[in-house]
Amino acid sequence: MTGPDKTAAAHAPVARVLPLLPVAHLDREFDYLVPAELDEQARPGVRVRVRFSGRLVDGFLLERIETSEHGGKLAWLDRVVSGEPVLTPEVQQLVDAVAERYAGTRADVLRLAVPPRHAKVESEASQPVPPPAAPAVDATAWSSYVYGDNFVEALGAGRAPRAVWQALPGEDWCARLAELAGTTAASGRGVVLVVPDQRDLDRLVQACASLLGSEHVVGLAAGLGPSARYRRWLAALRGTARVVVGTRASVFAPTPDLGLVVVWDDGDSSLAEPRSPYPHAREVALLRAHNTGCALVLAGHARTAEAQALVDSGWAHDLVAARDVVRVRAPKVTALADSDHALARDPGARAARLPAIAFAAAREALAAGCGVLVQVPRRGYVPSLACAKCRTPARCRRCNGPLALPAAAGPDGAGSPTCKWCGVADTNHRCHACGARALRAVVVGAGRTAEELGRAFPGVAVHTSGGADVKAEVDPGPKLIVSTVGAEPVMPGGYGAALLLDGWALLGRADLRAAEETLRRWMTASALVRSHADGGQVVVVADSGIPTVQALVRWDPVWHARGQLGERAEVGFPPAVHMAAVDGTGVTVAEILELAALPDGAEVLGPVPLPPGERLPFSSDEPEPDEVERMLVRVPRSAGRALAKGLAEAQAVRSARRSAGPVRVQVDPLRIG
Repeated sequence: MTGPDKTAAAHAPVARVLPLLPVAHLDREFDYLVPAELDEQARPGVRVRVRFSGRLVDGFLLERIETSEHGGKLAWLDRVVSGEPVLTPEVQQLVDAVAERYAGTRADVLRLAVPPRHAKVESEASQPVPPPAAPAVDATAWSSYVYGDNFVEALGAGRAPRAVWQALPGEDWCARLAELAGTTAASGRGVVLVVPDQRDLDRLVQACASLLGSEHVVGLAAGLGPSARYRRWLAALRGTARVVVGTRASVFAPTPDLGLVVVWDDGDSSLAEPRSPYPHAREVALLRAHNTGCALVLAGHARTAEAQALVDSGWAHDLVAARDVVRVRAPKVTALADSDHALARDPGARAARLPAIAFAAAREALAAGCGVLVQVPRRGYVPSLACAKCRTPARCRRCNGPLALPAAAGPDGAGSPTCKWCGVADTNHRCHACGARALRAVVVGAGRTAEELGRAFPGVAVHTSGGADVKAEVDPGPKLIVSTVGAEPVMPGGYGAALLLDGWALLGRADLRAAEETLRRWMTASALVRSHADGGQVVVVADSGIPTVQALVRWDPVWHARGQLGERAEVGFPPAVHMAAVDGTGVTVAEILELAALPDGAEVLGPVPLPPGERLPFSSDEPEPDEVERMLVRVPRSAGRALAKGLAEAQAVRSARRSAGPVRVQVDPLRIG
């Protein structure tokens, strides 16, 4: 094992390397000889450079072995990029499991799991940090939940309980999760807390740091600069930070001796990775808990069908409060249909387009010196228009795009209906169906709502939150906060009232998860309101006979999730089954299905055209085709692994053949179409 200028390492001279190659058929290890001068640096988990097919490529050294099964001559390991073993055995096992679960390649998963190297940061000497002292966790707060104090006790004893936690309305969920993290970290184990966005991350980091000390907590997010992100990631890898709080990619954080993984608000679409192989942070957390035997908590104010399926299967346990506790903590919720006869005769209510009950609730809260949260489903002024006579959607005469009203009409013609596609204003619009000129609002945006509320409540400050201006927190006081869904700011002490407008716009979406997502949005906003005993009220403008509305009125997300799970089982949709979506041209989709060895019982649905708004970017470098089709493959849950394996092998064959045309495979996508 010698070369002209090199001598192989004396011990375990063969390095098994996974090159980071973008093609599926090369997703495997290759053996290289380790030169003697690289013997000490070439450890499992380090980044390396190897020569592959005549060019240098990056890779990870997975293991060192004595002999290779390859009968030919082995190439030399070119160099070790860094002696830092950034790919730990536990994360390597997780990467393998995620690639297998989602019919992807390990190279794609590694790009999500391990951030790019920053040499200057890596050369910095890490300062030793003493382990955190045992925090004084107040079990009284967890006693509000059935077996809550037992759950905290199990974590402190080093056991690995798994639970789906239903946070009470008004609950300081950041403080509760910080208590779980502190209890686990004090026992010498690591913690990973995953949240959907930066606002939640900042709040949770602050709560954990106040309990454990800032030196033991790091926050990981894509918005950090390369050096700051890598420095914090190394702190987790080296064990100087016991608690990692981050967005979806932080579920791969290399925390040593992991004791607890938490995913907050697992129904949020931000937790689904938009890059191949499109894993969901919740599913990655489940795989990690299964592989390592650590504790796991899925938490939120609402509940997904996937979380309920875990409870029903017995894999996880309910962590909920008794019904009498829920009734004490919840605000009063009133539901009413949005109809003309529901409007009050009060001119102010009419000007604000508010039903009488909603207007009265807002006025009562403001009079008591409390804030009022107004949730609207869309941002903008009037984001959707239709003919006032025949209700036909208003379309652009130039490109047939939808018309919207970006601002109030002014004397200079500003505020004319404008196309959302080409941006051309139509100052002389005429309905193509009936010829009428008048237009009506299909959905009123946050800007228009704030303007109307300002007229209805003169002298009251009106603030907006949404789009590019999302507020994390607002000061308490008598003010109106108009927010788009998902951008509701926290008000210390809680809002006096919340008005959830245009509920039909959320419930009426053609989406498998429309009901689940709507309840999650409503409950997230309603949880910011004071309890009924403190005068808190929630008015939702939607038909009270709808099960989703009933779940909000009763504050019973478990009942709603159980119903959603049953409905999906009847029609054969996830999580009752496993389903894969294959997107591409008609030719590429047909080729994948022809090559894939589908398991017995597989049912193929489609193909159907995929609208541009529902497409994710393809992972290949080829240009995206103008017309994309989607084929669905449905199998029983027991055949999920076989389905993913068959689709992964089909992609590898296409890659080896160098078949033309992009294709994308998603296993259990959030949006099925």
